[in-house]
Amino acid sequence: MTPQRQLVLDAVRDLGHATPEQVCTRVQQTAPAVNITTVYRTLDLLEELGVVRHAHLGHGAPTYSEHQHRHVHLVCHRCGRVDEAPIELLSDVAERTLGDLGFRLDATHVALSGTCADCTGPTDRVRAPQSAEGER
Repeated sequence: MTPQRQLVLDAVRDLGHATPEQVCTRVQQTAPAVNITTVYRTLDLLEELGVVRHAHLGHGAPTYSEHQHRHVHLVCHRCGRVDEAPIELLSDVAERTLGDLGFRLDATHVALSGTCADCTGPTDRVRAPQSAEGER
């Protein structure tokens, strides 16, 4: 692996979730001559090799993380916070899409949009449905 590619991979590992621009900024701290085009090409190559993966967390640029970094992203509309949930959260959906539609869901590529706990006021919170016993 070339030194520039290694710097890109190290930046992705260090940052956890990072846009190409954030990766470029990190790489340029060590190698100022590396430009954004090189970072994009390197990220594409690393993804083809199965070393990194990308996810779309909203309207902006995709974010990259190490390939084994597997989870569903929860993105807050209000503050932009990104939380992580285990991919098992969508296991019922994944089973149903495969069974009903023959479609294999990649839950690690999914971002669910909503409102985080900090932005949700007490009156905004959705109560969990009560069981038949709880309604008596």
